[in-house]
Amino acid sequence: MSFPFRAVVFDLDGTLVDSAPDLAAALNHALTDLGRSPIPLDRVVKMIGNGARVLLRRGLAATGEVDDALIEHTYRVFMTYYSENICNLTVPYPGVDAALDALTDLGVALAVCTNKPEAPARTLIDAIGWQSRFAAIVGGDTVKLKPDAAPLLLAIEQAGGGPAAFVGDSIVDVETACAADVPCVVVDFGFADRPASDLGADAVIGSYNDLITTLDGLR
Repeated sequence: MSFPFRAVVFDLDGTLVDSAPDLAAALNHALTDLGRSPIPLDRVVKMIGNGARVLLRRGLAATGEVDDALIEHTYRVFMTYYSENICNLTVPYPGVDAALDALTDLGVALAVCTNKPEAPARTLIDAIGWQSRFAAIVGGDTVKLKPDAAPLLLAIEQAGGGPAAFVGDSIVDVETACAADVPCVVVDFGFADRPASDLGADAVIGSYNDLITTLDGLR
């Protein structure tokens, strides 16, 4: 029997790559620029997932006062630093490349749907060496932010259409998949703020070695 999906879409941060050290460094650079104390990596991890402005709002709230004007000021500082240091410590999770190769060998189109703005998402993907991996890359400023269904649906369309599945790591990804009526697999090693088993996904994997068989079971 043929593989059940023509396209598989992936979240980026916390799903394909562990970018937490570089995101934390950019956040803490922005905070120290304001004279505030840095936040430990394990706390920053739980703040990631809804885009840079939400990350900054959470970081600012954890270290002092916060308002919209301060977020916009800090966003510029954050993005300047992050753009210049986007792949210092970021690495793909173990088994990602083999899983992407296996999907490609099955004739599956690959895409990315992330809340990271599209330009830095493409820069990061290029820095990892994935320039030709993905048929579509949809960022948080391409159409709308997840959990709106629009970015996921656009990624599927640009990848050639469904049936499709979405692979993510957080409640935002699960809600996006539900909104788009697309099956969702979550990894249990990403940036979720709760156990992966509590996210409500169709399946949970603890290793990319299990991705193909898990997707194949979502018929």
